[in-house]
Amino acid sequence: MTGLFVTIDGPGGVGKSEVTRLVADLLREQGEAVCQTREPSDTPLGQLARAGTDDYRGMAMACLIAADRYAHLEHEIRPVLARGGMVVCDRYVASSLVLQVLDGVARDVVWELNRHADMPDLAVILNARADVVEKRLTGRGAHSRYEREAGSSERECAYFREAARFLMATGVRVLQIDASTDSPEEVARTIVAAIREPRRGSS
Repeated sequence: MTGLFVTIDGPGGVGKSEVTRLVADLLREQGEAVCQTREPSDTPLGQLARAGTDDYRGMAMACLIAADRYAHLEHEIRPVLARGGMVVCDRYVASSLVLQVLDGVARDVVWELNRHADMPDLAVILNARADVVEKRLTGRGAHSRYEREAGSSERECAYFREAARFLMATGVRVLQIDASTDSPEEVARTIVAAIREPRRGSS
């Protein structure tokens, strides 16, 4: 048996974490065995990356994130998929293609660091109008230096649209959702509907 791997990415403040939780809950209600996880992971390596955005930059951070990703795959994600379970992950390769590029690393270098990672069966890119994301981010507070930088929301929104196009060009199934006005519950239902239609093309 092989399971299903779903990733949810988007700019800081767009609502990824809440939507990830809601998607996992909906799938569990439908009887699925679901592993809800995130990147950076909750391992010591992932915690180092999560807490180290002020200390590590550029290639150092890009390599740290990639190392955590490969360890995350080996120790958590692949075992769940091998048992036929579902994995719903808050942030994955799409976020590297945005945050590490914003950090000064060339996109092709970021891709080279991550191209050996397992690609998701469905890569969800949540996006929204930059003013909406900025308002939400201000309301919840910044979690990292990426989110504290002036104009970060506008740049992230634009770069995630580019990341979506990049991943689609590599053959990854991508679902782009505008979360400017829809509630997290509506967004989660849209994602679950897409998961239930595995033959549907990228959008």
